[in-house]
Amino acid sequence: MNPFEDMRIFCQVMDSGSFTAAADQLGLSKQFVSRRLMQLEERLGVRLLNRSTRRLDVTPLGQSYYESALRLLGEVEQVEQGIAGQTAEPRGAIRVSAPLSFALAHLGCLLPPFLQRYREVTVEVDLSDRPVDLLGEGYDLALRIGVLEDSTLIARRIAAIERVYCASPAYLAERGTPVKPEDLLSHDCLPYGHGRSVQWRFNAGQGKPQLVNVTGRMRVNNGELLRDAAVAGMGITYLPTFIVGAALRDGRLVPVLDDLRPEPLILSAVYPQHRQTSRPVQALIEFLRERLDQAEGIL
Repeated sequence: MNPFEDMRIFCQVMDSGSFTAAADQLGLSKQFVSRRLMQLEERLGVRLLNRSTRRLDVTPLGQSYYESALRLLGEVEQVEQGIAGQTAEPRGAIRVSAPLSFALAHLGCLLPPFLQRYREVTVEVDLSDRPVDLLGEGYDLALRIGVLEDSTLIARRIAAIERVYCASPAYLAERGTPVKPEDLLSHDCLPYGHGRSVQWRFNAGQGKPQLVNVTGRMRVNNGELLRDAAVAGMGITYLPTFIVGAALRDGRLVPVLDDLRPEPLILSAVYPQHRQTSRPVQALIEFLRERLDQAEGIL
């Protein structure tokens, strides 16, 4: 009997949401995981999970055990890593989810020096703009831009990201330059994402945002494609500076309504509670903060 191993298995089942997913994460068989949890419940004399053919539901006692076990395992890991950290570099694998455009702009030049600094760390990066389920899909860390949903995940600020309203000089010469947000109603706009209605936010002063419904002939969930469309004169777009910065610097795009920009977005590193003492994860977060939180933290 190994109570700490049983705790780890139970916490992995809770994090993954199923015996099958937990078994895959742990490299064990589903039958072994199920049997160990049954033995754990028998030893404790309580039911931790209600099992059905479709899902697992945690009982109140199971939730209490999970929170206590997670805290205890974190303390054990912290003690072990604290001792190991006196003589060893961070080591191990990190599975990271990151937004596509941001990763292409920054991670390509940041990960090589990180891996050169920490020779015993390996990184697997999945590029996707969708909000991945860190626990269910087995990620150690996610980089997310914007307002975060309330959750049990831990978030740390990495840097701020400016966004710019901009268009090509040729488009503005033909259609005119908007001087107030309402002018966009008569312009072709290039919004990010999908859906019938898109609203752009402007800083109207006194902490009150102004929202404007924008329309156009093209809508894409990729910033580079929107940037290229704007450079080609197809309309006004609203994108982060890490996507349009070069085009603004060389004059292919020019900013509009620049004094009405809303507050910058925040780039955050988000990770599960059981990764808060992971030395590779924390090393990567600190490295990104060190390299990106420059120029007053504005990317």
